[in-house]
Amino acid sequence: MTKEEVYKFLEDKNIEYEKQDHGAVFSMEDLEGVKLLHDDANAKNLFCYDKKNKKYYLIIVSGDDRVNLKKFKKDHGIKSLNFASDEQLKEVLDLTPGSVSPMGILNDKNNQVDLYIDNYFAKEGALIACHPNDNTVSIWLKVSDLIKLVEENGNTVHFYSNSSIE
Repeated sequence: MTKEEVYKFLEDKNIEYEKQDHGAVFSMEDLEGVKLLHDDANAKNLFCYDKKNKKYYLIIVSGDDRVNLKKFKKDHGIKSLNFASDEQLKEVLDLTPGSVSPMGILNDKNNQVDLYIDNYFAKEGALIACHPNDNTVSIWLKVSDLIKLVEENGNTVHFYSNSSIE
């Protein structure tokens, strides 16, 4: 889906969202100095692959956090977890590097990706920022709406603890 298709899709589903154009963002550092609509809803997305079990994971944490991959692997019984290649990103989510987003899961026709959202976003009514499959725009929508969309696509969604402290 292009960003215009994502907007239309959200509007057809009656999902409220806010959007903000900005320069291309390839990392959280690229957002430094940009006044965003909802700083507390920024999210960092990692697209990973477990070669042994042939599983894909889209892992989301708060934009200020680092993903604790060692803990994620341990908690989910994964021996080897690597970042998915650019080719896998294109093949599975139809995205290019720098535009990894949960909206890309809507392109996952074979339901190969499990979405893991850090508990930071589990609060009632919480917002989450993501790209509409284009890293020059951020959109904010309710986490509950995002979950609904991903599950309607046939993918699974899990909340998890990224923190080393329980």
